[in-house]
Amino acid sequence: MSLALVTGATSGIGLAFARELARRGDDLVLVARDVDRLGALADELRAAGRTVHVVPADLATRDGVARVTASICELRIDLLVNNAGSSIGKFFGDTDVAAEDAQLDLMVKAPMDLMAAALEVMRPRRSGQILNVASIAAFTPRGTYSAHKAWIVNLSQWMNIQYAREGVVTTVLCPGFVRTEFHQRMGVDPSDVPGWMWTSTNQQVRGALADLAKGKPISIPTLRYKVLGTFARYAPAGLVAAVAKKGRKIAE
Repeated sequence: MSLALVTGATSGIGLAFARELARRGDDLVLVARDVDRLGALADELRAAGRTVHVVPADLATRDGVARVTASICELRIDLLVNNAGSSIGKFFGDTDVAAEDAQLDLMVKAPMDLMAAALEVMRPRRSGQILNVASIAAFTPRGTYSAHKAWIVNLSQWMNIQYAREGVVTTVLCPGFVRTEFHQRMGVDPSDVPGWMWTSTNQQVRGALADLAKGKPISIPTLRYKVLGTFARYAPAGLVAAVAKKGRKIAE
């Protein structure tokens, strides 16, 4: 039995991770801003026989990050799932700089601090797993959101090279379009996205956990996104940007 900490655990991919980890027998540390949703999810998983710790925290704030890093160290977690994230819904240059700073805190600084705390726990005992949620957008030039995700992909790959030899495996999940509340929360309409591009949270979560168990540095579930990811990583940047713009006319 292991103890997994999941950030952004009350909706979307994070919620699917929490339920799947509980289903396989892990105990949970649930992190999110919404106290009511946290409580309801904790009750659900406890009813299924799991031990659940609840940490209400806004990871865009230093206080919230400090609360979660303390939990990582005190509870000595076995698996960290860095899932919390959001998007502004506009491109850099048309966004408020204060909003961009908050995104940088949430998408870059927070997961870095949580990974640092996890390494402090995992390296001395020579075991542990870190699963970071990025995006297929990490391989496309699409503003600061893509830049944040590219950062987490790069760092995750390096961490797996550096620390897998010490028993700490890091995998980064790069999903494509997933049916969650994500687009609704950033105030954009994804209705123009073709049906074949959508995937489910369960596809992403089960694929990511399988790849983590195999020690793979990058997880891109579904064949369609493996193909698109390969194209995005190796085609000329200008071509990738043009294709991405044509295929996703949202937030413009």
